[in-house]
Amino acid sequence: MALILHIDTATAIGSVALSRNGEALETLENTEQRDHAATVVLFIQRLLENHRLSHEEIDAVAVSAGPGSYTGLRVGLATAKGLCYTWQKPLIAISTLQMMAAGLQQTHPGDVYYVPMIDARRMEVFAAAYDNTLETVMEPQAMILTPDAFQSLISVKNTLFFGDGALKWQELAGVRPNMQFPSYHISAAHMIPLAEKAFAAKDFQDVAYFAPHYLKAFFHPGKK
Repeated sequence: MALILHIDTATAIGSVALSRNGEALETLENTEQRDHAATVVLFIQRLLENHRLSHEEIDAVAVSAGPGSYTGLRVGLATAKGLCYTWQKPLIAISTLQMMAAGLQQTHPGDVYYVPMIDARRMEVFAAAYDNTLETVMEPQAMILTPDAFQSLISVKNTLFFGDGALKWQELAGVRPNMQFPSYHISAAHMIPLAEKAFAAKDFQDVAYFAPHYLKAFFHPGKK
């Protein structure tokens, strides 16, 4: 059980959350991607002030580690590393896609597959698949969408496709059995249960050498 700061700047929506013992205390959000570098530190300062906390009380810093926007990931990880180095706190890295699955599971629990999707330009997405225990069914990857891309999943059970890349798949796939497209709003708060689990297991990253999970050389969601 811990007091953890969570940072997500992997997509166009950036946010910072604070949690204590696995429960969210507060989340601050920015929807302008070009402002992530300017707002993330201000959000962190505001969260600490709002809850009358000093950095000494923080137990760890968790960061959304990709895939996603190349620039966004660099902003988030650089901030997290800087804090961990300065504050002498452990670094926790959480897959952006698994974080998204954990977030949707909160509102759509069940024996289903969760397929988070991040837009990666044209007909390409970053995607993965998780079961209802958030174990990986399909490894995170950059993939070009085809009509049969997820047949092995939807032929087995109900599959939820979500995230800012899901619309492209919905348009391509049409209406089929075992497919749903629930709305989803990404948030740093969605990594809380995963970060809490990692903290308990002391699953920490090397502050000096850890790098984001880019999955491809460059991705900027604001350009086509």
